[in-house]
Amino acid sequence: MSGTAMTQRKTIFHDRHVSAGARMVDFGGWRMPVQYADGIIAEHLWTRKHASLFDVSHMGRLVFRGCGALTFLQHVLTNDAARLSLGQSQYTVIANETGGAVDDAYLYRFWQGGCLLVVNAANRQKDLEHFRGRLPAFENVDMIDVSESLAMLALQGPASEQILASLIEVGGLPDPRRNALSTAMICRTEVWISRTGYTGEPLSFELMFSAKVAGEIWDALVSRGARPAGLGARDTLRLEAGLPLYGHEYGTDQDGHEIPVLACPIAKYAVSFDDAKGDFIGKAALRSQRDALDRIDNGDASGLQVLPKRIRQIALTGRGVARQGSPILHAASPAGTVTSGTMAPYWKIADTCDEVQLTDESSMRAVAMGLVDSRLAAGDPVEIDIRGKLVEARVVNRNLNAAGGRYAIPLIYSE
Repeated sequence: MSGTAMTQRKTIFHDRHVSAGARMVDFGGWRMPVQYADGIIAEHLWTRKHASLFDVSHMGRLVFRGCGALTFLQHVLTNDAARLSLGQSQYTVIANETGGAVDDAYLYRFWQGGCLLVVNAANRQKDLEHFRGRLPAFENVDMIDVSESLAMLALQGPASEQILASLIEVGGLPDPRRNALSTAMICRTEVWISRTGYTGEPLSFELMFSAKVAGEIWDALVSRGARPAGLGARDTLRLEAGLPLYGHEYGTDQDGHEIPVLACPIAKYAVSFDDAKGDFIGKAALRSQRDALDRIDNGDASGLQVLPKRIRQIALTGRGVARQGSPILHAASPAGTVTSGTMAPYWKIADTCDEVQLTDESSMRAVAMGLVDSRLAAGDPVEIDIRGKLVEARVVNRNLNAAGGRYAIPLIYSE
């Protein structure tokens, strides 16, 4: 057995994956399911019309508590943690002094006197070291790594609310708004529930509970119609929804240069400059990035000195599949690089005048995200160099409409 295989970690759901016929792969040192028997396309489509269950227990889960915890979190995170009321969560970034991302994360306030921070699996140790290096400057704050004792699942898709509600014994679902939290009893166990997810689905939940009852809760969700889905579908779903992945849209580009946090559009929801928040790591650099964005949007080219490129969603209108690293051209000149790309399946839609509905007919389309010239705007034509062939594409605001309604609706630009 190789050294790599010996050091691979398994989540608490590993045996469930194997029993269900999953194809297991190495993912950042974890043995994880990339797909099940029906394949990535079927899992993607099932999520969009029904509900899928994703094992996300490989992600890091850190509890911060003590009367100094909020002060510490305000310093090391970019969002305003003081704005979180009990039962709320927020997207945030762990920034460095130069305005790059150490990681992106989610902060949850399920109880009084502390918070739970969920970080990317591959960055867990790096994040812990980053925090430990700053903890000595703060008093009365404890950081506890609960990644082993606290299991985590994502239940995503239109049927997820009905499935979850049918299992609740005491308590209830979170309020019907993004980032809301609740605590409920499922399988006689306390479960923390959040209206969050990484698929772009309007109805999406993440569940956290004791690892001791993980298998029982998994089985209960599957018995009510949730189908297990792997990392492959998780990636096509997030990419279709334009959600960033660390190491692609955050971190460094293919030339090793740091990607500024605010080059990623979603980061605007993760950075707060409110006076009440005070100083935090990377604040000066991030303020410079925000000011540069404002200047670029107003046609002032001086902002390009700080943000020469930014992450944009792309729809391919020609035939081909863009992959990470593919060059992007505009008006025959180099304009950027693909950071993520795939073929994504989608349900065709029927407009009944009263509402838009998903049909039973599916198709495929190529979508991507790219780090491109900041002057490019939605609607601008580009070309993707795919193995020497130039394929027509377009910069778009989004490839998926998940604003309101029960279903995430694909936006098709080639028809």
